[in-house]
Amino acid sequence: MNKYDVCVIGGGPSGYAAAMRALDFGKSTILIEKYKLGGAGVFNGALASKTMWEISHDILSEKNQSEKFGTSFEVPSYKAIIKEVREAEMERSNQMLNHVLQLEKHINYSKLKFVEGSASLKNQNEVLISMANGINEVILSNNIILATGSRPRYLNNIAIDEKIIVTSDGINNFEEFPESLVILGAGVIGCEYAAMFSNFGKTRVHLISKDDRILPFEDTDISAVLEENFKKNGITIHKNAELKSMKVVGGKVHYELCFPDNHCEIFEVEKALISVGRVPNIETLGLENVGIVLNKRGFIEDDNTKTSISNIYAVGDLTADIALVNVGELEGRHAVEIMYNNEIKKLRYDNISTIMFLNPETASVGLNETQAMAKGLNFRVATVQYDAISRAIAMRNTQGFFKILVTDDAEMRVLGMRALGEHASSAIQAVALLMEFDKGIETLAEMIHPHPSIIEGVQECLRVLLKKSIYKPIVFAKHIQIKEYRNGKYIL
Repeated sequence: MNKYDVCVIGGGPSGYAAAMRALDFGKSTILIEKYKLGGAGVFNGALASKTMWEISHDILSEKNQSEKFGTSFEVPSYKAIIKEVREAEMERSNQMLNHVLQLEKHINYSKLKFVEGSASLKNQNEVLISMANGINEVILSNNIILATGSRPRYLNNIAIDEKIIVTSDGINNFEEFPESLVILGAGVIGCEYAAMFSNFGKTRVHLISKDDRILPFEDTDISAVLEENFKKNGITIHKNAELKSMKVVGGKVHYELCFPDNHCEIFEVEKALISVGRVPNIETLGLENVGIVLNKRGFIEDDNTKTSISNIYAVGDLTADIALVNVGELEGRHAVEIMYNNEIKKLRYDNISTIMFLNPETASVGLNETQAMAKGLNFRVATVQYDAISRAIAMRNTQGFFKILVTDDAEMRVLGMRALGEHASSAIQAVALLMEFDKGIETLAEMIHPHPSIIEGVQECLRVLLKKSIYKPIVFAKHIQIKEYRNGKYIL
């Protein structure tokens, strides 16, 4: 029986990162993946959807430029777009595979073994591997990392066939742009696909939100801008809507919505996308053989990646901390560091930078105003609109803003930031670094930023908080605002 220091089950972002970190410690490592390296981080997930968004974003820009200058532009076929998405998927997955195969041969990393197959736990140290070639093998491992990811959640009352009614896994199955598409779920994924299909300009998009606005976890100023752009792009938003039924009738999707005033209405579209969360891939892991504890939602219960079994760790989407590629990679590496470095500190989730691929892109880190108020915090918040930033004016695209929250004290430590607009994701990391080290804003406010650049708006936002901005809020109230929130109310 072959024995390893670390066995990693799952070759998505978290599992792959865990295996590579184990090699850094010189540990014998086996990485098991039953499908293709990259998991949902590559296939039908992050890379696939973001490739599609980038294409749609470029197409929207081309269309806008064509209208502005009176030129013509033709949108590529859906098959051509999906072909490009699949090429991106395979480029990344093949890159990861080639990396692993080369490492296996390298004298410095010969302790790595990659296996194509599925795996299940026999006990807390033995793993049964059912390989792609039909051979079964039982291996022994001192430590085991579970990283099998997640899949789209299905609803019992909707017959999802991944052809007419699909999840994100079935988007690639469309033969051409649907004339009309309804999306159930106005969270991040649902809104991202709404943006993509509306950008192409070939599909009438309907978006169902059970709340009174899209992205209800964000502040209203974020939701308002995005909703306005959605409507301009032809998206119909069903707010405060309860889905009573959805079924295929004569090859079309019929869905019935009921609203707070008790009236119900039936709509017909060509296709439907169900985007109501994800569930963990745990069914074949053999968790019952070792007694790993699950939480009420069916995800693996963990404490800093540790499960209820001392030598078994769970990372990525299995634990539902935050289902993001960067978080999964962080957790995978962290699990290995816990095994072999007793001084490692506990994972933090309060300073993780995220991006939503919408119109325009929206990035965040830390708390927003709604969350800060819910925590009972006193804070100061400054907002600088893009129309006060030279680079945005030069780009002829001034929709957006930066908003930064700091503690209501002399230290002004950053509590959170929201950025909405072009280059938003590139502008947030310096503020996230301040949060990591629990620092105030003075240093970043005084740095010399490149000019003209979007991140100058971050600098001006910090200067507003320090009351030494170039543009004064008292004059430019439409462009720059500062507020103070104390004891449950705003003080203007």
